[in-house]
Amino acid sequence: MHIIITRPIEDSLELIRNLSFKNHVVTHLPLINIKKISNKNINFHNYKGIIFTSANAIKFLDTENIPKNIHCFCVGEATEKKAKDFGFYNAISAGGNVDVLIELIIRTFDKNLGRLLYVSSEFISKELDLELKKKGYSVDRIINYTSEPINQIEQNTLDYINKNTPDVIFVYSEKSAINLKDLIKKYSLVDVMVLSNLMCISKKTSKVLEFIKWKKVIFFNPGEEEFFLNKIN
Repeated sequence: MHIIITRPIEDSLELIRNLSFKNHVVTHLPLINIKKISNKNINFHNYKGIIFTSANAIKFLDTENIPKNIHCFCVGEATEKKAKDFGFYNAISAGGNVDVLIELIIRTFDKNLGRLLYVSSEFISKELDLELKKKGYSVDRIINYTSEPINQIEQNTLDYINKNTPDVIFVYSEKSAINLKDLIKKYSLVDVMVLSNLMCISKKTSKVLEFIKWKKVIFFNPGEEEFFLNKIN
């Protein structure tokens, strides 16, 4: 299959490797650029654990004053690896699924131990901190990066997509879907995309792309992309 992955490359490398190993053809079509947001005067000693739902949250975090033995709860293996690369040896992964990450925290972290810090993007698909608060956890959220749309497709990528119809395109956020819609219209890709299957993380995300009659629209959980490919046939 020809599969388009639209996440930033740092969040996509492991998936691209796995899909390529299984003889899929993968096109990387990033839809957003990531930019740092600075935070000051955070006392990390007030927290007993940190939650990361993206490797970018670690990349843009000033980790110098954070105890390296702190519990780190990571959404996926790539994020866990990034945490360990930064010296956090108590990092564990939820396999790429935010709902599983919430369950992992509830199962392994006693809420009476202290506060948790959730480090995230300005734009998130699920309000993880609020879900944990409903379960009695004390959670603070800080935003240390944001995203802006990429308004062009590289010519070699565009040529390849036009000549090789994608079987599947994965879209990971409403903001990414909005930008994909703009790019499809800008580059007249509607006739190409109607022959493709759309994978979205939510109905809210897919609604943005309703102007196209996709072969199928399937909802998936990040980290389970390979499993959901089986629903295409």
